[in-house]
Amino acid sequence: MMVGDIPVRDTLVGWGAWRLARHGFTPAPRLSLARWRTLSPAAKAAHDLTRAATHANLPLLGTPMSRAVDRLLSARIRQNAFKARPATRSGVMVSGGGYQGKTETVCEIAAAFEDSWRKLHRTNPETVPGTRDAWVPVAYVQTPVTAKPKSTCKAILDFYGAPTKRMDLPELVAQVAASLTDHGTKVLILDDITRLRMHRADDQDTLDLIRAFMSMHVTLVLVGVDIPGSGLMNEGRTAAHERGRRPVNGWEPTQTERRFDLVELDRFRYDTPEQITAWSAHLAGVENHLRLLKARSGMLTDGTMPEYLYARTNGVVGLLERLVEDGCTEAIAGGSERLTESLLNSLPLTLVDATGRDAHAGEIPAVPARPRRRRNGAFDDHGPTPATA
Repeated sequence: MMVGDIPVRDTLVGWGAWRLARHGFTPAPRLSLARWRTLSPAAKAAHDLTRAATHANLPLLGTPMSRAVDRLLSARIRQNAFKARPATRSGVMVSGGGYQGKTETVCEIAAAFEDSWRKLHRTNPETVPGTRDAWVPVAYVQTPVTAKPKSTCKAILDFYGAPTKRMDLPELVAQVAASLTDHGTKVLILDDITRLRMHRADDQDTLDLIRAFMSMHVTLVLVGVDIPGSGLMNEGRTAAHERGRRPVNGWEPTQTERRFDLVELDRFRYDTPEQITAWSAHLAGVENHLRLLKARSGMLTDGTMPEYLYARTNGVVGLLERLVEDGCTEAIAGGSERLTESLLNSLPLTLVDATGRDAHAGEIPAVPARPRRRRNGAFDDHGPTPATA
């Protein structure tokens, strides 16, 4: 087990620490109930603590949706990294709902690229003789809640620890370009990009600036909630035109679409046999990482449990993870040591760690109400309720 301070990924040092440690957690060993009973009280308490840490750090499991993101994003990053021509690099937009694992998926893909890029080159292949800049193949930045061109530049420069005081916008843009080049950055991730409201002039200016970063020989990755519905793809120009603003040449609504590939990291669905099978396979993967002493094979996949878990989470992987973690905590504390529908249905599904997320940008999903079982064994769907923060 390795649990300590959580690295903040939106700094150069924090990203590096997270990248190197991201696969370093060691889960609790598997013990049978009989073996656990032979332990001393102190050893039992220590093992239970390690099990709690294991359930709080379930690994990022691949899904059919995340694998589609991986195929597109990994290919685009690698293709762009090897381009020698001074052409604008195509970017990628990753869209999806809140708590669907967009950020973790994108960061894992980018970190895997950095691992391989460092192994391939050993040192920064773009180092200028006489300089000592750190080598930073990937930069991760969160879009400011109220994004403007200057604040966006400052957020990027804050990642590198570069100075920003008393700089006007042209100086900030030049400093961003210099930081990306000097540090050999190949991938720039802008998370929570749908905090931009395209009906605001400042936000349209910020999107224009972001597109300009694409000429700095980096792969720009934008991550956000419901990007197609946010206005980013058409830059908000349609709404502006309806208010009496005329586009300059008729091309503006398509500039972003032409420069980015859009991929959706959707939630699980439960409508077809293939979708139900994929959901059950994901539940089996989760089950394999649990450390409950009375757990049985098929605990999450047999009977009506897959249907129940879908009704509780609407197929959102982040909500499933929260429900399973809370269920394991209750199962250990209460001594049942297994997950059942009745145990899970006694627990509210709350999102207490939503601090820092922008609900107005869709970063906090609606939480389904606890279902009620009808006499025929099916579940009533009461629909989603607002998340409890």
